[in-house]
Amino acid sequence: MKKTPLPMHLLLVAALFLGSSAEAGDVKREILVPEGWEGAYDFGYAPAIRVGDQIILSGIPNGGSGDYEERTRRMYQRAVELLEAAGASLDDVIELTTFHTESKTSAAFREEFARYMPIHREFFGEHRPVWTAVGTSVLLSPNATVEMRVMAIAGSGAQSEVVRPKRDQPEQPSESADPPKDAKEKP
Repeated sequence: MKKTPLPMHLLLVAALFLGSSAEAGDVKREILVPEGWEGAYDFGYAPAIRVGDQIILSGIPNGGSGDYEERTRRMYQRAVELLEAAGASLDDVIELTTFHTESKTSAAFREEFARYMPIHREFFGEHRPVWTAVGTSVLLSPNATVEMRVMAIAGSGAQSEVVRPKRDQPEQPSESADPPKDAKEKP
């Protein structure tokens, strides 16, 4: 049986993989279950995981008692508490994904965001993580109309920089959730 030599690119990939496996062994995964979150872990999921400087929070619902605004503020406060338990803050958040059950049309999303965005800004201020908002039909948590998933890189907020084209006049922040008039519609 004739042996065929491995192509050079496969050897390079193998060398990179083997070289990084020693480093990967040094990375610790912490499954964080802060006080008050034991039920989540017992149910079957980690409230938060930290691997190196990366932190991922499981979906946090705005369920429970109170009106939309009270429940949503409580959702954000729970995110703050989980991030702090992981050694991070809202300034370190790089990505949000929110799931919304009340909005079934784009117009309804804009109406909901008229209530949602002031609460979001209370917590994030001028910080703008990447964000995807998704309409859905139901969430697991009773009475929840919004659920938020968070990704952060611990310490990254201290060295944040906004890179954007310069304009002649500064653009004023809008209170509506409508995209800027010069924004391109996604397909």
